Formats: sequence, C-alpha cells, structure tokens
Amino acid sequence: MFTAALDTAQRAISDFLEQELARLGDDRVAAGMRYATNGGKRLRGFLALESASLFDVPPAQALFAAGAVECLHAYSLVHDDLPCMDDDDLRRGQPTVHVKWDEATAVLVGDALQTFAFECLADPRAGSADQRIDLVATLARASGAQGMVLGQAQDIAAETAATPLTLPQVQELQRNKTGHLIEWPALAGAILGGADPTPLRQYARAIGVAFQIADDILDVTGDAATAGKALQKDAAAGKATFVSLLGLDGARAEAQALVDTAEAALAPYGNKAHNLAALARYIIARDK
Repeated sequence: MFTAALDTAQRAISDFLEQELARLGDDRVAAGMRYATNGGKRLRGFLALESASLFDVPPAQALFAAGAVECLHAYSLVHDDLPCMDDDDLRRGQPTVHVKWDEATAVLVGDALQTFAFECLADPRAGSADQRIDLVATLARASGAQGMVLGQAQDIAAETAATPLTLPQVQELQRNKTGHLIEWPALAGAILGGADPTPLRQYARAIGVAFQIADDILDVTGDAATAGKALQKDAAAGKATFVSLLGLDGARAEAQALVDTAEAALAPYGNKAHNLAALARYIIARDK
C-alpha cells in the first residue's frame, strides 16, 4: 500500500510541477528549473500530502505545499552541487545543472526555484490567507539562515575545522541542513488542517535524523550507480558523520530507534497515519 501511495504522490507532484512550470516559457532558466525538479524520490512532497490527508485536506490544495517544498529542495541541490560548494557532477543519475549548462545558469535556476516555491504557497488555491502566510513564514525559517542555509554553512566550515565535529555538533548540523526541510512538510499538513502540530513535529524530527543517518550509511555501503550521485566523499574529506562517530552497527541501531520514536508519535492519528509510519521504515531501508 505504501509503495502504491508513494507512486501516486510522485506522479501527482510531477504533474503539478510540470503544469505550473510550463507557464514560465522555454528560456534557459525555465528549462533548467524543469530539469532540476525532474525525478527524485519526492519524499518531502509526499510528507506534505500525507500529513494533510490526516486532516482531510483536499489533495489538490495540499499539492501547492508539496510542490513548494520540492522546488525548495531542488534549489538547494542545484546550489549544493556547484563547484564552490560540494562540486558534484552527478545528481539523480544525470549531469548536474552547472555541468549541463554552466555555473551562472545553475545559480539563476536555483534562485528561481527558491522564489517559485513561495509563489506556489502564495497562490489562493493553497489555502486561506492566514494559512498561506503561516506556510510562507515557516518555510522561510526552515530554509533560511536559521535552518537549511545555516546547516550548509556549518557543513562547509566543518570541512576545514581543526578537529572533527562531535556527535552533538553533527546532530545540530544535520538537523539544520536536512532536518528542517523534512520537518516543514509534515507541519504544513497541520497548518492546512488547523491542528496541533506537536505529534507531527516529533515524528518529523525523528525521521529527519534517521534520513541523514541512512544517507551516511549509504555513503559508505551504497552503489553510486544506484544512488545516482557520487559516494564516499565524506570519508575522503575526513568529515565526521554518524557512521564515523557511531560505527555502522551503531548508526543502524540509532536509525531504527528513531523510526520507533517516529511511529510512536503517530499514535494519535491511528490507522490514518499508516503511510507515514511506512515512510519512516522506508527511509532507513532505501538504497538511494
């Protein structure tokens, strides 16, 4: 059931983005935006749709939050792949945007995707005025200088630090860089449903850390062709990760404990949250 639900969400989000981005035209930046948002697991968008479904929010309305977070995530990847950042040539099994076009185009594509995310949330079809303001404000915090961008800056600083980061420092870095943008779509459902976000926040914080632990494990044990990106870069750079600090077995045990925590947080929603529970399990079992 989870696989079918994820497939359905992936198609719905892809169709939504294709339709919304089509109106931008065919210039290089618009083409790059479509290229950068093509493919991927759509887990953040899926989170937005599933969290909204807990409160019977129509999927057509929740798609604006789902599309927004996918655009925001895609922008972060386009910029993260740049030579001045992680300098990656491969993303989702395809040449990165700066490789396919050039660095200036990649910067502009990322900029345009970021602003387009907020355009999606400002659309009257996304919710009431109060809901849209709340969605915009919370995504701005999650992705900006107190969230994802802060985490990226901490990650860059860690590359030249005199000593490797400690486990609490890695946890803080990854919560900022990865966790906030996983937490936001879960909270978006509660905002659209006018509900208490506490259980979903607890759930999303747990799976956000589990997601990064799984990424660290894949960086060591995964296959680059399957993952669609370069692997083992953290070890080569001497960066502290959950695996380097906890060991493979310890990292796997911690990821499973976080999944257990996430599933327990969903108890108030009963069987309506079965796909969210399955997502938590999928996050640590994936191979890409």
